[in-house]
Amino acid sequence: MSNMGARVSRMFRNFNLENRVIREISKEKPLVAPRHKTPVLPPVSSSDAAGDSEVIHGKNEPLVSLLKTVWVQSEDPLPAEPVPGPPALPVERRPLKFSLPGPGHGLADITDVPKGRLSLVEALRALNSHKTQPATWTAERVALEYCLAPADTTALLQFFIPFNVKILPPQRDGQKQIKGS
Repeated sequence: MSNMGARVSRMFRNFNLENRVIREISKEKPLVAPRHKTPVLPPVSSSDAAGDSEVIHGKNEPLVSLLKTVWVQSEDPLPAEPVPGPPALPVERRPLKFSLPGPGHGLADITDVPKGRLSLVEALRALNSHKTQPATWTAERVALEYCLAPADTTALLQFFIPFNVKILPPQRDGQKQIKGS
């Protein structure tokens, strides 16, 4: 019984192995690229190579004299002037309505937000208020309360749904529990 796993795995491993090998061997082999005749160059003697080396490494006096007459002056480019952009428009801001209690959350230094924007805490509170009391917290009231556009507020309340948090009560001593065996 212990060889059964090995037999099954060998069966899948060697499945149709012979047919696959025969198919691969019988494939038509690629043709070799044709060989073209090339002219045979005469062997280079060492005396010719030494002569070429002297021509390459030797000084060319007329060229050296012309290069000595060239004078190059370079200057640093002038710093580019900053491109004036449109002036920053003053943004209307509103005071922050809700924030997390206590320092350490990184939100303690925020005191106001631009109109038309929400902080994360305000967004969660607005969504939760609308979810728990939809008759009281309508899209229009949320838009007025947080200075938002009505279309944005409607989209926010329609597409963002806060989590349902359920807090389970602690176990009582009188209840039965399943004990481990």
